[in-house]
Amino acid sequence: MISVWAPRARRVRMRRLTPAGAVIGEHELALVDGGEGRWTADVALREGERYGFLLDDSEELRADPRSLRQPSGVHGPTAVFDPSLFEWADGSWTGRQLAGAVVYELHVGTFTPEGTLDALIARLDHLVDLGVTHLELLPVNAFNGEWNWGYDGVLWYAVHEGYGGPAAYQRFVEAAHDRGLAVIQDVVYNHLGPSGNHLPEFGPYLRDGEHTTWGASVNLDEPAVREYIIENALMWLRDFHVDGLRLDAVHALHDDSDTHILRELSERVDALSAQVNRPLTLIAESDLNDPTLILPREAGGYGLTAQWSDDWHHAVHVALTGETEGYYADFAASDAVTKVSERGFFHDGTFSSFRDREHGAPLPPTVPAWRLVTFAQDHDQIGNRAAGDRLAASLSPDRLAVAAVLTLTAPGTPMLFMGEEWGASTPWQFFTSHPEPELARATAEGRISEFARMGWDPAQVPDPQDPETFRRSHLDWAEVEASPHARLLDLHRRLIELRRDVPELTDPDMTRTSAVVERDDGTPSRRAYRIRRGEVSVLVNLTDAEVEFDLGDRQTVLLETSPARVTDQRITVARESAAITGPLR
Repeated sequence: MISVWAPRARRVRMRRLTPAGAVIGEHELALVDGGEGRWTADVALREGERYGFLLDDSEELRADPRSLRQPSGVHGPTAVFDPSLFEWADGSWTGRQLAGAVVYELHVGTFTPEGTLDALIARLDHLVDLGVTHLELLPVNAFNGEWNWGYDGVLWYAVHEGYGGPAAYQRFVEAAHDRGLAVIQDVVYNHLGPSGNHLPEFGPYLRDGEHTTWGASVNLDEPAVREYIIENALMWLRDFHVDGLRLDAVHALHDDSDTHILRELSERVDALSAQVNRPLTLIAESDLNDPTLILPREAGGYGLTAQWSDDWHHAVHVALTGETEGYYADFAASDAVTKVSERGFFHDGTFSSFRDREHGAPLPPTVPAWRLVTFAQDHDQIGNRAAGDRLAASLSPDRLAVAAVLTLTAPGTPMLFMGEEWGASTPWQFFTSHPEPELARATAEGRISEFARMGWDPAQVPDPQDPETFRRSHLDWAEVEASPHARLLDLHRRLIELRRDVPELTDPDMTRTSAVVERDDGTPSRRAYRIRRGEVSVLVNLTDAEVEFDLGDRQTVLLETSPARVTDQRITVARESAAITGPLR
């Protein structure tokens, strides 16, 4: 049986093709009575067979909106793919909870020279040795063109063929599970890409006249569209054995229904979790600072597992770099790092100068700290800079070591961006490969003019359509064993091991975290902090001179980024370095 939701069509035909594109035959679909725009035909398709739909009297073939595989790209026919045919060997996999996790964010296309899921499998042992527990993949759904960040997807069910398609994705997930690694898939339900999107020809997937930052708003008033989203989420978790989803920019999901789609999604995912008998995670990206996302449903929340904390990133970024432009301005405040350490959000009902209004709400102290995903670098905060420069481009190796300590001892769930663990020198830039000349030109010109308004020389802003921009963004694995990268990588390994071994560093009770500014030299990048995690102290010195801290009775140094001096229950931490102290055990 073939079926498609196409309420905007007056007629629907299905065309069958050979892999070479030759027409095998056509089938007229019938409109289901009371089916609210659903068309069906009693046709059996074989694995790998190509097909597509013709709407009304058009002869332009359209892919199945629920296509799992697009061998010829998003404009080509759909290839039948049955995920149940894969013989899974991860029957002993019981999943991983997010509590106590260390997340590693990566982009399949630039993580390895080959840019494929199979090549990624070959690098999994590096990640196991590093000590991370969850791999978070940037979107892999089908988009138009050869390379892309993934957020311009137009067929949400299909895995980009350039990565290896859905079969390679199944092999990857199984290989990750075999090594004890959970997989989180980044999904985008708030917009569709500008290139190759034919879904509106089938039905009202988008709201007319309502736009988000990235394009027309997804039509959450339409029950079939809501189900399209929820079924996609369940597909990743059920059919591809994924352990969690990162939900992109949920603040752009405009939903005025009685039950918000995020709450509905969490209910359905929790039900699936009970069926498959393993934890399933939902992580929201949101700039709202709204605890509702992660509060339990019985307390009026949406019941999501966690949300990203941009506030933590901004506070730490300012402390490390001294940058205070744009949305970083408020985080020059002397209490920025201490507040996000103790209370999660910096803007919790306070005035945001960037937004010119009060922003956010307090995070209840009952919320476990691990429900906030915290990071010093991620794809957005690097890639949305004019040159896509990482912290390694501007910070000394000593400051990068301090960044590692702050990230991996934070009360939240720490996340690393690919290559961060060795201070990768390669940038991660904004790259696209739109085939349409007008869209390609508009994307490039828009990017350059945006940063020109900020004072950047247009010649210094990489052209996102230039293949060299994509090439430059690949990791250079030769750096891993070279100096000073190897030293930083070893520090990350030791920090993750320490986080696993010292209970205070994964204590979910935020009331047992306290932080103070020990020294303030007048600029945000020249401060020293003591962040207490129960009986453990994280001592951070970002000043230009040594700073002496009280060590306390029966305390010892658990880790130091540079040699520290201990005398008479006092510890002297060198400039631009950090130390972690704790009780003798």
